[in-house]
Amino acid sequence: MSKTAVFMVYGFFALVFAVPFTQAAERKAHSVVLGAVKRVPYSKAGDPASAAAGEDALGIRALLVDGVLKEWTTGAAHDVTDRSFVVRRVIRLNDALPTDKPVPGDKASHWVWQRGPWLLVDRVTGRVTALRLPDYDPGASQVSWFRDYAAYCGVTSSGKSLYAVVAQIAARKPVLARKVGAFDPENHPDPVCAPPDWQREPLRITFHPTGTDAVSYDIVPGSAVLVEDADDEDETPAAASGAK
Repeated sequence: MSKTAVFMVYGFFALVFAVPFTQAAERKAHSVVLGAVKRVPYSKAGDPASAAAGEDALGIRALLVDGVLKEWTTGAAHDVTDRSFVVRRVIRLNDALPTDKPVPGDKASHWVWQRGPWLLVDRVTGRVTALRLPDYDPGASQVSWFRDYAAYCGVTSSGKSLYAVVAQIAARKPVLARKVGAFDPENHPDPVCAPPDWQREPLRITFHPTGTDAVSYDIVPGSAVLVEDADDEDETPAAASGAK
């Protein structure tokens, strides 16, 4: 083989192996920021399932990815890993009836704020994913986070049973799902449950249903099942799901 041919072969392989490294170097770094808290009107009239009695305002923060508003959020964020965190979404809902007429100069007259589901945010890819937690109810479920576990009181799809639930992000089934009582959608205490308490060693969760004794469960610890992608391709990670 001539020297020219040898150099051409080496040049070809050098180009092939250099392309992935060049693409990695050119990959855009994302900026993920939670903005300052601002207060918006909030009440039982606007969010019957989730607003506390007498609550008249809600603190919300913008979730910005590369300077672009992605979602509005409320409450404290929880770091799951060094690159991913969860935060609760807040929804601005159109509350206008078909017969309502717009009020001139008042663009917010028929819009209300409601507490919504939890979001998983990846700081590296900038991806925002809605978590589908088993039996999660925005009005009844006060989530307490530990590692990639979410503990809360959930309401079954029938709306008649209250469950103690521990879900793990990206796991197909809940780690724990135990009935703790009946649930009456029309007449239930507010709050339904106080936020659960975590204990590390041994790994234990304690639930506090209103009007009854606290109940504790030992959890068999397992490794995190959350997979954090290294690229920017749109891919929705498996969300926690389950049914009873």
